[in-house]
Amino acid sequence: MPRILVVIPTYNEAENILRLLPEVLRQAEGIEVLVVDDGSPDGTGALAGGAAQKNPLVHVMERAKKMGLGTAYVAGFRYALANGYDIVFEMDADFSHNPNEIPNFLRKLQNADLVVGSRYTNGVRVLNWPMQRLLLSYSANVWTRFMTGLPLRDATGGYKCYRIDVLRAIDLDKITSNGYAFQIELSFKAWKKGFRLTETPIIFLDRLAGKSKMSKGIVYEAFFMLWKLLFRSLTHRL
Repeated sequence: MPRILVVIPTYNEAENILRLLPEVLRQAEGIEVLVVDDGSPDGTGALAGGAAQKNPLVHVMERAKKMGLGTAYVAGFRYALANGYDIVFEMDADFSHNPNEIPNFLRKLQNADLVVGSRYTNGVRVLNWPMQRLLLSYSANVWTRFMTGLPLRDATGGYKCYRIDVLRAIDLDKITSNGYAFQIELSFKAWKKGFRLTETPIIFLDRLAGKSKMSKGIVYEAFFMLWKLLFRSLTHRL
């Protein structure tokens, strides 16, 4: 039975975390959760720590301050590599990523190395987003495919499932991006190293509790990341 780790970065997710954990843990045998909390002022880390004391399948990594989504995932990946996991998920803490999709990811992983939850497969599958944000996200993905050739309709999505070999093959010390750029960078590097990428359709429901972490800086970072990846690919510096 493979060991599965779901890495969930958190910052001010006290309204969601205790509801989310049991929903994730019931999805598959061998599944565990690592909450990477960036010093949430609302006490998310303490709540997750309390859950970890009661359940050995819950683990918590508390960081002193807000350091960004990408560094949280990299910390989680390092934890997975050091502790013998076979499969690693990325997942948001706000229920925009439905835990019930986890079995679908695992089925797709039987014939792939990286499975990406796609909001833009079989139509547009996003609920409760303003039109401006939806158009920005969709256009960013079209532009990403055009610029890089990456065979994903949703390269910026953050609901993902990796075989551990993918993370072992990527030099995590060279990952410096966050947000959309982080998702593009990881998928692009996995693809360029010859790993099999596929997508599974998901319905993305915008958060019902808490505050969105989206910012203009995240969008700008993703735009410049495309040029950086293209240059590094052409010069074989990935």
